[in-house]
Amino acid sequence: MWTEMVKAPNLMVAELWKELFEGEQIPARIMVDPNKLTGGETEPRIVYVPRRKKHVAEEVLRKI
Repeated sequence: MWTEMVKAPNLMVAELWKELFEGEQIPARIMVDPNKLTGGETEPRIVYVPRRKKHVAEEVLRKI
């Protein structure tokens, strides 16, 4: 099961978050914000991490 970790304003920022998490050995997925109907690169995105890794991802966020 995946849990929401970060809301990003666009795809490029979401990819940066994903790279940060994956650099810490935390798998990540990027999904289009379900409140938005289009999926263009400038639309908001949500970065998800596995629920079992959420505490590790939160620690990464505290460090930055």
